[in-house]
Amino acid sequence: MDIRKIKKLIELLQESDVAEIEIHEEGNSLRISRIGTATTLYAPPTGGAVAPAATATTLGAGSEGGANAAEELQGHLIRSPMVGTFYRAPSPGAKNFVETGTKVSSGDTLCLIEAMKILNQIETDKSGIVKKVLVENGQPVEYNQPLFIIE
Repeated sequence: MDIRKIKKLIELLQESDVAEIEIHEEGNSLRISRIGTATTLYAPPTGGAVAPAATATTLGAGSEGGANAAEELQGHLIRSPMVGTFYRAPSPGAKNFVETGTKVSSGDTLCLIEAMKILNQIETDKSGIVKKVLVENGQPVEYNQPLFIIE
């Protein structure tokens, strides 16, 4: 897909009230989603024997207080492996998988991320204590977005 077309689509998205657009062209897929003041560009793998890794790039307004945000993210970060919707519990009204201060072991489920109507369990890769939950229940998350801090 031509980069000029992608830039033009981003400009059109920013000028309109549309929050997300997905295009399929010649075996390639492109999804552009706007959340808040930033525009997210996400190109999912197109299939085949060896699919390229999904990438996400944030364009537009940078976050204010970048130094403060970096200071807050001290510890082992658990990041989102996909774009989707973050859920802290297995079902509405159920007890959350973890809370701040919960002791976890490697392999414990921390949350669910719903992507394309599939609930994916996100597990910790490190034993420790949940220092902070960085995302609110039901919020959309981006690829590689920090979700938890484990100490």
